[in-house]
Amino acid sequence: MSNKKAMPTGAGKHRGDRLLEEMDHDPYHSKLKLTEPTVCPDCGAIFTDGRWSWGEAPADARETRCPACQRIHDRVPAAFLTLSGDFRQSHDEEIRNLMRNIEQRERAEHPMKRIMDIGETDDGLTVTVTDHRLARGIGEALHHAYAGDLDYQYTKGDTMLRVTWHR
Repeated sequence: MSNKKAMPTGAGKHRGDRLLEEMDHDPYHSKLKLTEPTVCPDCGAIFTDGRWSWGEAPADARETRCPACQRIHDRVPAAFLTLSGDFRQSHDEEIRNLMRNIEQRERAEHPMKRIMDIGETDDGLTVTVTDHRLARGIGEALHHAYAGDLDYQYTKGDTMLRVTWHR
């Protein structure tokens, strides 16, 4: 007699032969493959090898606005950061420099990661960005450098991220 418990059909089996396609809910990600090379007339980013990067555009490159420039043009950010608190106010310049340094580092490698605007509100700063990963990165850097309360909220459908940092 065996001590093995009966397992439900399919339980414990791993289907390594299935590829799951990641959902992309971002309307600014092109669903069609662009003709390569393509250059953005606004920022000069080049679409080659299936991605946007910085470089010298060939003379025969087609022109189309990149997703980041399209977001900036349409004024539709991928994410919002809200920064508030007395500490934020008393360290304003330092915090702005940290955000700009992160943007410059990320943008050098990924042209679609940009800060669109930094605006003053009664409660603090509101920062809009073209890429939700940049918003997360800035939030994590603020939390790492200064502690405080950090929160992430995705909108329904995961089309926009709201990052809140308070200290």
